[in-house]
Amino acid sequence: MDNSKYFHRNVVFSKQGKQISIINIFNPDNERQVLESWFGLVLQLADGQHTIEELIQYVSSKYKGNPPPTLKGTIHSVIDRLSDAKLIVVTDEKTELPYYLSLPYEQLDVEKAKKLIEKDATANLNDLL
Repeated sequence: MDNSKYFHRNVVFSKQGKQISIINIFNPDNERQVLESWFGLVLQLADGQHTIEELIQYVSSKYKGNPPPTLKGTIHSVIDRLSDAKLIVVTDEKTELPYYLSLPYEQLDVEKAKKLIEKDATANLNDLL
């Protein structure tokens, strides 16, 4: 994996305490998937402004002493799996996230976010036609 690549989330997420979930902003009470801690950590940090190497350095700094030798492989595996599931996107350049992906659900103006999602979906559909 190329650690110089950037990564950003592609889904709305919720943060309640230390628990990270992916949610459907249009039905948050019924469509919520709680993520395992590693997946939640990476998704939460996937702001489009940092490289995979910066993620590895950040997580490494949280260990007292030396991080485990498997840390880089674990992070690569998590990124691969989140990317395969289309929950994050790996890119060559920084990415500015749209408002509705930039913050946890609990910090969003939900009505504003819904309108922006619908506007973006319409624009993307028009691009396909």
